[in-house]
Amino acid sequence: MDLGSPASLISGLLIGLLGTAFFIYGKKQERPLVLFTGVFLCLFPMFIASVLAQWLVTGACCTGLFVASRNN
Repeated sequence: MDLGSPASLISGLLIGLLGTAFFIYGKKQERPLVLFTGVFLCLFPMFIASVLAQWLVTGACCTGLFVASRNN
């Protein structure tokens, strides 16, 4: 089992913390899109080892969430 590089592990930890914050906020404010985005951000770093890919996916999720919240 390859655990990946230290940069990948730290990146996954930071993204997971961001996901946890989104999850808690979405749960308190009863906003399902924010809640599910938080769950996704907590889980996907386990499946992607590349640091660049992790941050690109995180940026896409945060941008999508921002655009979706601006349209409401």
